[in-house]
Amino acid sequence: MTHLDIQDPKSIEKRSFEIIGEILGDRRFPPRQEGIVKRVIHTSADFDYADNLVFSETAVESGMEALKSGCTVVTDTNMALSGINVRNLQKLGAEKVCYIADPAIAAAAGENGTTRAVQSMLHASTVEKAQIFAIGNAPTALIALYDLIKAGKISPKLVIGVPVGFVNVVESKEMFMELDTPYIIAKGRKGGSNVAAAIVNALMLEALK
Repeated sequence: MTHLDIQDPKSIEKRSFEIIGEILGDRRFPPRQEGIVKRVIHTSADFDYADNLVFSETAVESGMEALKSGCTVVTDTNMALSGINVRNLQKLGAEKVCYIADPAIAAAAGENGTTRAVQSMLHASTVEKAQIFAIGNAPTALIALYDLIKAGKISPKLVIGVPVGFVNVVESKEMFMELDTPYIIAKGRKGGSNVAAAIVNALMLEALK
């Protein structure tokens, strides 16, 4: 069978991961990080993530524990929200939410002269339930989380910081890595909502093993 004969979605995914493994060759990662790195590469077709993804010491374990305890995954975009696998979330008893389109968030952002992404993080800090943050678009959201953590107003179980772009992107990631909060960061300018969702999905697969 040639590659062109493969049309079944599961077979396509299986072969895609085989190709990723072939291209990575002898490159090795810590066991629970490997699946995350490969899923991000699968999502983006970008092998730079093999070097760009940085994990704090307890990131994967903390994220898995939070998911198993039924945490809420907070995203900064509806695109990231829609990319997170609902079936696996339900298996874990967890949930997902994005506040960016909430009219109250938009109104508060206007009143405070800030972005909806920042206002979403401020709102999330008032929620008592354990949370994982998946930031794939707005560096302002990552900076807001940094400030909230430093102020002792929020204690995320994990922050996935993979905003993409040019303004404050690199800086927001670098400053966040100064914190003790568990994190998975994509260093540099690369990232995106699809990458944020891919990391959450990979974490869920690890948690369901």
